[in-house]
Order: sequence, then structure tokens, then C-alpha cells
Amino acid sequence: MAPEEKILKGCKEGDRQAQGELYKMYASSMFGVCLRYSHNREDAEDVLHEAFVKVFSNIGLYRGQGSFEGWIRRIMVNASIDHYRSRLKHQFVNIDDINIGNEDTGNEINEDNILGDNDGRPGPQDIMNLIQKLPDGYRMVLNLFVLEKHNHKEISEMLGISESGSKSQLFKARRYLRKLLDEKYSMKPKDLSIYELG
Repeated sequence: MAPEEKILKGCKEGDRQAQGELYKMYASSMFGVCLRYSHNREDAEDVLHEAFVKVFSNIGLYRGQGSFEGWIRRIMVNASIDHYRSRLKHQFVNIDDINIGNEDTGNEINEDNILGDNDGRPGPQDIMNLIQKLPDGYRMVLNLFVLEKHNHKEISEMLGISESGSKSQLFKARRYLRKLLDEKYSMKPKDLSIYELG
């Protein structure tokens, strides 16, 4: 039996040591997922812990179809969305901004080019820091669309907004991220094209 299979078996049996080992195996990479969706590190840590409780509670549902890491990642993303929606309820904020103005027909952002490289331009951690500065609705839609590859219909169902609201949030997220890159790194539209933002 492979080490991961042994750990999964132990987790399904409620073995605390196996749960600890599973946490050690995935906590770091899953924290990165939570951090992308969170406003700050403290929120990301809360989401990570809540999500791992769900992982351990529902591990019996994992049937070995698809990668286990992908299964955990979906739980992390869903926990991040739940945390976001919970904050919205408490703040009485409506992110469904239907006054789009301009439809998003700009260039696409993808996981590779949003992270950039380190040849004098912002690197992955720099971009992560800027994404965390985006307003919550912008950040959620950007992550779900760009990194999780969900379409606007799926995002609208996940966040409880309209499809046009999802498109609007993505458009505004790209525009805001462009502005932050320009302010922090003095990147002009020509420079920003490497991120397919400008």
C-alpha cells in the first residue's frame, strides 16, 4: 500500500496521527489556494482550518476517482466561497453590480501570465499581494474564472450573483489589477501586455 493510501485509510478510520500526516502533506499548498481567495493571511488560516475539518468529516466520500489533491482543492475553494458569502451577509453588501457599462471583451488572463516572472517585473508573490488588495467580489470572480476555469454561469451560481454581475466583476478586477500594477511597478500599457491586462 502506497504511503498516501495508508494515510487516507487511517483518516477514514478516524486515526488522529493519519489526520496530522495528511494535514502536513497538504496544508502548505492548500494555504496558497485559500490565500488567493482571502483578504489577508488570518482569513486564509481560518478558511484552511475550516476546510480541513470538512476534509476529515467527508473523507469517506472520496472514492479514489480523480486526484486526491484535486478533491481537497475543491473543498478549499468551496470553503473560501462559503467564508466570503458569510462575510457578505454580515456586511449587508450586494456584489451583484448589474450596471456593467462596458462588456469585457479585453484580453484574457490565464494562470501562467497572471503570475509573471522575475526579470524585473512583479513575480508570483507580488501578484498574490496585489490580488489580495482587490475588493472581495473582484478577487473571488477573478480567481474562479482565471485559476479554477469556471465560466460565468457557474460563478454566478456559486456566488449567488447574476452572470452579468460575474462578467462585470471580472472586467473591474482586471481594470483594478492593471491600475495596481501601474501604481506599484510603473508599468505602462505596453509593459502590462505581458499579463494580457492592457
